[in-house]
Amino acid sequence: MDQISTLFGSARTLSTEQIVFALLLTFALAFVFATIYRWTFIGFSYSRAFMHTMVLGSMVVCMVIMAIGNNLARGLGIMGTLAIIRFRTPVRDPRDMIFLFACFGMGIACGAAAYNVAIVGTVTLSLAALVLHWSPFASRREYEGLLRFMLPAKAATEDDVKAALRQYCSAFHLIAMREAVQGELLEYSYQIRLIDPSYHADLIAKIRTIEGVSEPSLLLHRTSVEL
Repeated sequence: MDQISTLFGSARTLSTEQIVFALLLTFALAFVFATIYRWTFIGFSYSRAFMHTMVLGSMVVCMVIMAIGNNLARGLGIMGTLAIIRFRTPVRDPRDMIFLFACFGMGIACGAAAYNVAIVGTVTLSLAALVLHWSPFASRREYEGLLRFMLPAKAATEDDVKAALRQYCSAFHLIAMREAVQGELLEYSYQIRLIDPSYHADLIAKIRTIEGVSEPSLLLHRTSVEL
């Protein structure tokens, strides 16, 4: 009976100060995670709502853990309640899932009053995320941009284009060439690596000055995909 009472007994009693401190600490540490996520984010689909989810979701988890305490019956009841709720928002990037899971883990630690685990874990994981972001670890990027432009089918200015690429790029490679406008124009696609990241505007301006070149565009991949 004592063991049953322990499992299904009342949750631990927390003072108002303890509850407020746990929630505020959760907010502060989740804000750290969200800031590191924003600093190290790569891609096009940045979501402000996702960052809010990280912070608010951590506080919700903290509140739930404090409500459960050591009461097994409450824990089972909350699990059943969450099983009814279906979240249909897909997490497209595994990295987003890890940040969200880290926030929830920190919320669990704060709710369980393991404040040292929450603080040390947040600092360590944040430092690890920054190191991985700033280091070339796992990067296979050889080219960092896709340059496209059109030339007349019988134009003799392709050498001028290559000269401009040699001036502003440390490497370039022709990956595609196709007919456009019923064969009157040829569309060229080059993968390029700029000598300096600030040269992208200069390169486009130089390409535009070449006779016959039309619709030049440059898509930079440094913040989006690994090529």
